[in-house]
Amino acid sequence: MAKKTSIKTKNQGKKQPAGTAKISAKAKSAFGLEKQFESLTKWFQAQDKNDEPLFQVLDMFPIPIEIFAPDGTCVFLNRALMELHNLHDKNFAIGKYNVLKDPIILQIMEQMGLSDKFQKVFQGEAAICKDFPAPVADLQDRGLIDEKPYEKGTMDLYNYPIWKDDKLHFVVCVFVVRNLYMGRPDVARAKEYIDNHWLEEFDLKVMAKSANMSITPLYNLFKQHIGMTPGEYYKKVKVEHIKEKLTDKSLSIKEAFAACGEDSRGHLSKVFKEITGLTPTDYRKNLK
Repeated sequence: MAKKTSIKTKNQGKKQPAGTAKISAKAKSAFGLEKQFESLTKWFQAQDKNDEPLFQVLDMFPIPIEIFAPDGTCVFLNRALMELHNLHDKNFAIGKYNVLKDPIILQIMEQMGLSDKFQKVFQGEAAICKDFPAPVADLQDRGLIDEKPYEKGTMDLYNYPIWKDDKLHFVVCVFVVRNLYMGRPDVARAKEYIDNHWLEEFDLKVMAKSANMSITPLYNLFKQHIGMTPGEYYKKVKVEHIKEKLTDKSLSIKEAFAACGEDSRGHLSKVFKEITGLTPTDYRKNLK
């Protein structure tokens, strides 16, 4: 049986009650979330052995939470987690899904170098896994969701052991979403339009029409989900095609730009350097 840990704060040299999760300085969140989760852990430990009232409260939490038995079997997932992944039925997981036997999760943990830390969580040690890639595609592949609610996401996983009667009772996993690309259909249509019409002069109105949206909402959504404005994305696509043409040594730099509908002495030449850090000439010289 793993030993329980205790906390020491800067302001108090006293030990906290046994069983409280230990948080290292390196793992602290910029938002002070580790303190909130310490309080949540203490609250868990103070509850009656009847877990149902506890689960009812956590179901109303706006933060995604999943709880596992010491053997890795899922015993609870809250509404926020269900909504995040567009899941409709908890029965597929509760009492059936075992995170310690999930090959996808185990593979991700191994790739991130977190295999040992992950195993120790279920031996009673607290752990925080930063920038965990959400396996949303796997949920779709298993037929648990009809379509992906987002294309890609990264999360910080706060894993805390809950002790009762000197035994490991639960492992609580709290998901803090860091980045999500939601894959909105309207944004996807706008992105697809640019990908297919990059040789043409960029026209924001035409792009918005292709997505069946007005300009301002689409502009804001595009920037939010793609990370750049439509015009910036258009230029990025242009530069990628120019880079491809520059690999063809039979073309001069002027001809490579012309093949992409641009003047090698025009504005896009400056954009090329801003994006790649090299002039078109230097970029070609660095090609192997």
